[in-house]
Amino acid sequence: MGNETAIQQAERVDHQLVRGIGIPALTANIVSSTIGAGIFVLPASMARTLGPTAPLAFICCAIAMVLFVTCFAIAGSRVALTGGLYAYVEVAFGRYVGFLAGMLYFLTALGAVAGVVNVLANSVALVVPFLGGPVMRIVVMLAVYGSLVLINIRGVREGARAVTVITVAKLLPLLLFICAGIFFIHAPNLSWSGWPGSKSLGDAVILLIFAFVGIEVALIPSGEVKNPARTVPRSAYLALVTTTFIYLMIQVVAQGTLGADLANHPAAPLAESATKFLGNLGRTILLAGATISAFGFVTSDILSSPRMIFAFGRDGALPQFFAHVHPSYRSPDVAIITYATLALALSISGTFERLAVLSNVAVLLMYLLCCAACWILVQRDVRSDGKPFNFPGMKIVPALAIVAIIWILTHATLREFVVTGIVLALASIVYLMRGQVRRNS
Repeated sequence: MGNETAIQQAERVDHQLVRGIGIPALTANIVSSTIGAGIFVLPASMARTLGPTAPLAFICCAIAMVLFVTCFAIAGSRVALTGGLYAYVEVAFGRYVGFLAGMLYFLTALGAVAGVVNVLANSVALVVPFLGGPVMRIVVMLAVYGSLVLINIRGVREGARAVTVITVAKLLPLLLFICAGIFFIHAPNLSWSGWPGSKSLGDAVILLIFAFVGIEVALIPSGEVKNPARTVPRSAYLALVTTTFIYLMIQVVAQGTLGADLANHPAAPLAESATKFLGNLGRTILLAGATISAFGFVTSDILSSPRMIFAFGRDGALPQFFAHVHPSYRSPDVAIITYATLALALSISGTFERLAVLSNVAVLLMYLLCCAACWILVQRDVRSDGKPFNFPGMKIVPALAIVAIIWILTHATLREFVVTGIVLALASIVYLMRGQVRRNS
């Protein structure tokens, strides 16, 4: 009886949380999750690939994300299970394909955190040039991962409490950059000489999509979301509009102030642009913003992503060793160390751009599975509690989203597909072996 009372009490608390979070709060959370360290460096890459026509890449990414978010919203209103995208895939295609979607998320997270640590190392080197050499870069990366591993193994949660501070710290420099820089734009720097080719636009989009990934956080069901079928799509679309506007303005200000020279500053393009109109103080503020944003992302990632390894070990998809819990601190120590070691190796082996594209190939393949799952869920008319998200002609959206994903993926290199394929092949072997072991035991 006491246990039933505890469950009923938990349900009452959960019900209160459902009523507490609406569109404004969820929109702010998505914007915070989406705008990260990538936008501090991507404008230089966009300028190098597309020149003054770089804003087109942002518009293409936004259009593609509208299609993806719509698929996520349709699926999310039909499958009320914890796990977001992976749950939708599992319901549509079964446990094995759901596991592969989880592995794609894992590879996405690894590529992303390794790329952001490269941004962090570059920012530190610009402030302290002594730390810019090849060996010292590895030392900086090792220090970042090592400190965060120790913090997380000990179960310290100051990083989680500082999320709000980090969010403000990364958004304020960007808003200052836009609001001050807009008055120093040199119009000829933004003039187009013609439309970009399909290849150069596609190359830019597959890199830039890195900056848009994160909007799907709205689709992770939780007891804090009020009326998900209504709140999730509206918040996701509102956040996408907000994010796209901020990104576009950042690119326009950077391009408008530096012109063709923007492409020559891959490590800290916004800091160099800010120097033009805010002097050395502006450069310092933007470098600090990039460093804080990168460290905030890595802190959050090391706190959450290793739980995927832990869950795989717990559920038998990986050896149970990976689900080990520290006897004193009660933290998933083996999973944290394993994840950080893999991320460190990736950080050392590649540049931000290569790691970002690797991460994007994995996330786009995960999106592909989710969009296909969305179509199947609609065809089967799978429903959870409440009325699903419906609108005229919605069955064509997954098809358009899949076409968009395939077009973007055609601009990835063979290397990214090979790495992703090897990871999925190894994951499949492990999955089948673990299944055989469970059947024999």
